[in-house]
Amino acid sequence: MDRTFDPRPVLLSALDQLEKLAARLDPARLDRPTPCTEYDLRALLGHTLGAVHRIAYVGEGGRGMDLPAAAGAIEDADWGGAFGRSRDRLAAAWADAAKLDREVEVPWGRVPGRVALSGYVMEVVTHTWDIAQVIDPEGELDEELGHMALGIAQKVLPAAPRGGELPFGDVQPVPADADVHTRLAGWLGRKV
Repeated sequence: MDRTFDPRPVLLSALDQLEKLAARLDPARLDRPTPCTEYDLRALLGHTLGAVHRIAYVGEGGRGMDLPAAAGAIEDADWGGAFGRSRDRLAAAWADAAKLDREVEVPWGRVPGRVALSGYVMEVVTHTWDIAQVIDPEGELDEELGHMALGIAQKVLPAAPRGGELPFGDVQPVPADADVHTRLAGWLGRKV
């Protein structure tokens, strides 16, 4: 990981994109399946929101495993607002640039803050694609965010071996002309 890379603006942009997407949610779709097969849409929204609160908590000085990557009850029509509030918490928690070089504890180990935040860029951008497949499958997602997340994924997650404690399936084939978000989904084991 580049020691000069500041993942905070990228993660905040990813959360802005997710907030806008979630604000367009038709609550009648909350029980639909997602490409992240272990979650329906409601559960995936909750998991992603919980992950954002977890990394905000880490920035506030907490340990990543102290909080579950799950949200409590959210009103069906308030998912956009919930993501906006989590974005604000994260921005405040990581406002001090010195935290980027401090070692923090996240579910995958003790790493510098910038590495932890980069992992959450990958998670938020990927789950935004998963969520978009249910909310607005024809909508466009930010390509630059997709390229950033794919680059991170390819640096930190080898193509093999997968499985076991690594929560990603085998790299899946994607069409040669696939957009960057579909390539990211395939890299992380989604069947596309």
